[in-house]
Amino acid sequence: MFGRRNRDEPQGDLDEATDDLVVDPELDVVLDDRIDRLALGGDGQGPFDSADAPDDDFVRVDLGGLRVPAPVDSELRLEMNEGGQVTAATYVMGRSSLQVSAFAAPRSEGIWQEVREEMLEGINSAGGSAEIGTGSFGPELRAKVPEAPGKKALQPARFVGIDGPRWFLRGMFTGPAATDPGAAAALEGMFRGIVVVRGADAMAPRDQLPLVLPREAEMAMEQAADPSEPRRMPAPERGPEITEIQ
Repeated sequence: MFGRRNRDEPQGDLDEATDDLVVDPELDVVLDDRIDRLALGGDGQGPFDSADAPDDDFVRVDLGGLRVPAPVDSELRLEMNEGGQVTAATYVMGRSSLQVSAFAAPRSEGIWQEVREEMLEGINSAGGSAEIGTGSFGPELRAKVPEAPGKKALQPARFVGIDGPRWFLRGMFTGPAATDPGAAAALEGMFRGIVVVRGADAMAPRDQLPLVLPREAEMAMEQAADPSEPRRMPAPERGPEITEIQ
């Protein structure tokens, strides 16, 4: 997992501690200014295709098919399957999380409408509940899903989707961010800052875009294999199961 705070110095007087922060007047919450520019940007903001990636001051972690903003006051966890392949990236901020994954899509049309209708039916038939609404990114799926496979307890989840040129990006908000706009604002800003790298390779629609470990994580895994070397960064862990869109 990756994480860093947006300020290194100790928190002192409130005025001094918020010099580089701004307040969203509608949500009445303090956001890091880098996230705030994206969260409040409105139409025309990201997520972005790599061909239209902005020339901004955001530091992004290169995961191959995705370049995701480096976390601010949060952690970035990489989800891995049993084969060791990276399948998704998850931001964890307090009790809220945002999981993102990207898929190939047809050149001629998007797939989010079809995907959310399939997810709606699947969640309802599996014992959860879901309905389609409209949010910050347009049509979205608001659901209650099992906290873990085989568990009856449900947790709120909010699914958003973006159709790009030959790709589809999905985000899943859980925790307070699934229902509280104030709790979701910073994570929405991270989602808007994502750059999708589709590549030129032929892929079947809904195939997942390949993701890779960043070099920092590879180094951490190599160090963990050698007990004589200090472990500078924890290796990615296999995360919670994700809802399939196939």
